[in-house]
Amino acid sequence: MRVGSFVLAAQFPGQGPGEALHRAVRSAEVSEQAGLDAVWLAEHHFVPYGTCPSAVTLAALLLGRTRRIRVGTAVSVLPTVHPVALGEQAALLHVTSGGRFTLGIGRGGPWVDLEVFGTGLEAYEHGFPESLDLLLRWLSEPAVAASGERFSFREVPVVPRPSEALTDAPGPEVVVACTSPASVRLAAERGLPMLLGMHVGDEEKAEMIALWRRCARAAGRPAEEITGAAHVSAGVCQLADRRTDATETLLKAMPGWLRQGLAAHVTVDGRARAMRDPHAYTELLCGLHPVGTPRLAADRLAATSERTGISRFALLAEGSGDLAATEENLRRLGAEVLPQLR
Repeated sequence: MRVGSFVLAAQFPGQGPGEALHRAVRSAEVSEQAGLDAVWLAEHHFVPYGTCPSAVTLAALLLGRTRRIRVGTAVSVLPTVHPVALGEQAALLHVTSGGRFTLGIGRGGPWVDLEVFGTGLEAYEHGFPESLDLLLRWLSEPAVAASGERFSFREVPVVPRPSEALTDAPGPEVVVACTSPASVRLAAERGLPMLLGMHVGDEEKAEMIALWRRCARAAGRPAEEITGAAHVSAGVCQLADRRTDATETLLKAMPGWLRQGLAAHVTVDGRARAMRDPHAYTELLCGLHPVGTPRLAADRLAATSERTGISRFALLAEGSGDLAATEENLRRLGAEVLPQLR
């Protein structure tokens, strides 16, 4: 089992983006010091829900500041970028970090981002498979040309080639954020592990993994690839000597952040959108994830792994909104929870 931190760079009420980003950088540094396996970086545009607009850029900074820990994006939003540009960045980080970079990608949402970056609603609603396949080709072939509906260009060489990294991995690992049966099938047909969101529990995650395995087998993926797929579960972690104290910390801080962060999303086409009740959503997260004593946290992670087959976790530790409390939370995760899992 591998446990990492999930860094949103969340902007809590009364804070500025700079404070949120400073906490994000410190979270990654402390994650390595605490012995965690990875740090996963979220990406958002124009909203205080998350203040990092480029997960690959922040990943580059953190790969330079760390020496051991893996750094991944969770996720880079593919419909708002050209897949070749993202592929070049991923290859660069893979080669220069000695293979410590993981590229997590996702479809994102129907947000105004699509208008601002000029990719349009079509890229979100229909273009994801074409973009994904072009990205995967860029990360695996010496030269690439395209003749699809969205992308068409003459053959060009891949520079740098991911295979030039001083590591056994032929290229950066690619993980796909999945929230629907369609995205599960898409990932499975390509043999890519899934990143599953913090809003769903063990039963739903187990069902998504079972679907992934069925679709992967139907697509003819190798048996060892199917059994060895290391899916990632996102969650929340808050540790305290008493479960009530851990829950109280999140219930005091997270609803305010969720309220202002989720409300700031603007759809590109004016479609209606429903927003979760921030307090009820925080309570849901406390019930689903390792929130409580270190013993409870270890038991809950072990139970999720046993029920679902998930072997990797990306845990949000910044739910207090406070830098010192976030650092302490990460240190306790490394010192008091990880030894119980290993």
